[in-house]
Amino acid sequence: MSSAENEPPKKSTWVQLANYSQLAFVFPAATVVGWLGGLALDHWLHTTWLYLVGLILGIIAGFVELIRTVTSSDSK
Repeated sequence: MSSAENEPPKKSTWVQLANYSQLAFVFPAATVVGWLGGLALDHWLHTTWLYLVGLILGIIAGFVELIRTVTSSDSK
């Protein structure tokens, strides 16, 4: 068997564009959700610093999704 037979079919340009454009929404959404979650915990627990933890966790979640999207599209 040749190596061309073992490779999965390539994604169309439009599908790849859609996959990458989702990052324009996922990254900010993850950041905002983390920030709002931290604000809610601050309000509930009467603290003033948990919003920063939520913000950092949201940013990390956004980067994880960014890396997952890029690596999954490179392998296919």
